[in-house]
Amino acid sequence: MQKSWKVKKPADSNDLKHLSAALNIDIAIANLLIQRGVKTFAEARSFFRPKLSDLHDPFLMKDMDKAVARIKQAIDNDEKVMVYGDYDVDGTTSVALMYSFLRSRLTNIDYYIPDRYMEGYGISRISIDYAAQNSFTLVIVLDCGIKANDKISYAKELGIDFIICDHHNPDTIIPDAVAVLDPKQPDCNYPYKELSGCGVGFKLVQAYCINQGIPEEVAMELLDLVVVSIASDIVPLTGENRVLAYYGLLKLNSNPSIGLKTIIKYAGMVGEFKINDIVFKIGPRLNASGRIEHGKKSVAILLAKDAKELEDLGIEINSYNEIRKTLDREITQEALDIIEKSEFYEGRVSTVIYNRDWHKGVVGIVASRLTEHYYRPTVVLTESNGLATGSARSVAEFDLYEAISACSDLLESYGGHMYAAGLSMKLENVAEFSRRFEQVVRDTISKEQQKQTIEIDAKISLSDLTPKFLKILNQFEPYGPHNMMPVFLTKNVMDYGTSRLVGKNNEHLKLDLMEANRSSAVFSGIAFSQSDHLDVIKRSLPFNICYSVTENEYRGKTYMQLNVRDIQYRHEDNDDSQEE
Repeated sequence: MQKSWKVKKPADSNDLKHLSAALNIDIAIANLLIQRGVKTFAEARSFFRPKLSDLHDPFLMKDMDKAVARIKQAIDNDEKVMVYGDYDVDGTTSVALMYSFLRSRLTNIDYYIPDRYMEGYGISRISIDYAAQNSFTLVIVLDCGIKANDKISYAKELGIDFIICDHHNPDTIIPDAVAVLDPKQPDCNYPYKELSGCGVGFKLVQAYCINQGIPEEVAMELLDLVVVSIASDIVPLTGENRVLAYYGLLKLNSNPSIGLKTIIKYAGMVGEFKINDIVFKIGPRLNASGRIEHGKKSVAILLAKDAKELEDLGIEINSYNEIRKTLDREITQEALDIIEKSEFYEGRVSTVIYNRDWHKGVVGIVASRLTEHYYRPTVVLTESNGLATGSARSVAEFDLYEAISACSDLLESYGGHMYAAGLSMKLENVAEFSRRFEQVVRDTISKEQQKQTIEIDAKISLSDLTPKFLKILNQFEPYGPHNMMPVFLTKNVMDYGTSRLVGKNNEHLKLDLMEANRSSAVFSGIAFSQSDHLDVIKRSLPFNICYSVTENEYRGKTYMQLNVRDIQYRHEDNDDSQEE
C-alpha cells in the first residue's frame, strides 16, 4: 500500500534562532524541540535532564488523603486486604507494585486478577463474593473500576471498602468508594492527567511514604514496574510520565527486580534496554499469561523470590508467549485468506470478521495486524460464553468508539476509546452489525483517513547527521506517544552500489546510500519488508527516503543506521510529499 508523506510545518524562524542560540544546537534539533512544546532553555533542561524532584505532590490528587488514611487504618487494625487489578500488563504491574509495598506492612494480604474468560474486564461480582467469603475488608483496585458503580454498591452491602486507582475516563457518576484516585475525574486538580494505572498506584505509594516518613527511595525502587506499564499501555511520554519512564529505565538497566530479571533472561535481552524492548519483549510475555492461561501468573513472577519458583514461572510464561505467537500467526493468516478469497470484502472501507473457533486471547492482536495490512477500521470476533465477542482497532484520526456506539443497539456490551475497543453481541446480530458498522464508517471516514500517512518531522541532508547531532538526538529518549522517534526526509539519495536483500526470505532491504551531488560519505540503512524496491534503486537514479536514526551494536562497536520507513521515487514528489 502506497503511503502518503506529510512534512510538519517548521517552527517560527525567530523561535528557532532563539532556541538554537540559547542551547548551541542545530536548527533541526531546535525544530524538534519546539514541536514537542519545548521553547525555552529551562524547558529544554527539564526535557533533557528529568529530575525526580519534578514529580508532582501526590496529595494534589483528589481523595489521596482518604486513600492513605484508609490504608493506614487497615495496617493499624491488621485487616485483611486484597490488591485487585486487570489481567493486562498495566494491571499486573500495578498489582505487583502495590503488593510489593504492602506485604511487609500487612500480615493478611493477597492479590486477585480476574479471569479473562470467566469474569471479563474490570471488577467482577465473582471477585466481590470471593472477598466477602474470605473476610477481606479492604480491596485496592488498580487500572480499572472507575465505571464500576453497581459493583461498588454491591460490595458496600457486603461491608467491603474499596479504594479505586484508575486512569481511564469516568462516567458522569463516580463510584461510591472510600477513595477514588483518577486524575481524569472532572473535579480532580492533579496537574498531569496521563498516568498509567500503575502510575496512579505509584502515586498512592509515594503519598503513603510521605505521610509516614518512609524514605523516598522505598517508592523509587518500584519504578522498573512503572516504566513497564508506561511502555506497554502506550500512554504519552510527556511530563510526569517522562520522568517516571526515565528513572524506571535506569532501574531496569541497573538493578531490575528479580522477577523482571527472569523475564529479561528468557526474552534473550542484552545491552541497554529501551522503551521498544519493553513493548516488544517484556510486555508481550506478561500479557501472554492472561491471554493463554491466567494473568495471576504474571503477578506471581513479578513477586516471586525463590529461585526455583522464578525459573519455573519464567519457563511457563515464555511457553505461553510462544503459544500466543503461534496463534497470532495462524489466525492472522487464516483471516487474511478469508478476506482475500471472499467477494464480500471487496470495496469495503471496514472489516468485520467472525470465526467461532478463534482464540479470544489473541483477537485484539489479529485486529491490529489486519488494520496494518488493509488500513481500515477492523473488528475481529470469536465466540465466548454464547456471545460473539472480540476487539476492534482503528486507523489514524478515525473515532472507532463513536462508530461502534452508533451500533450500540446491536451490542450486549462495549468499551474502549478512539483507536481500540472491545465489544460483544448476540451471535444472530453479527451480520447486521457488519452491515451497519460498514455504513457508519463509510458515512464518516474521510479519504485522508483511508490512506496511511507518515508524519515527517523535518527535511535534512544526510550530511547533517554529525556526531554532535546524534548525541543530542539520543537525549530525546525515552520515546513514546507525543515524543515519538523523529522521522526525517532526505531527498536525492542514491545506491552506493552495494545495497542488497537480507533476511530469512530476502524480505528486507539492506541499504548503502550516498547523497547525489554531495560528498561521497556512505550511510548504512535498513528497510524492513521493502525488498520490492531493490530493482528500481539499482538503476542509479536518485530517490527520496523518510527514516529514523538508530544505533546498532555489532562486535562491540556502535554504528549509526537509518531505519528507512518508506522510499519514493522522484516522479512521486509533487503528489505524496506535502507540507502541513
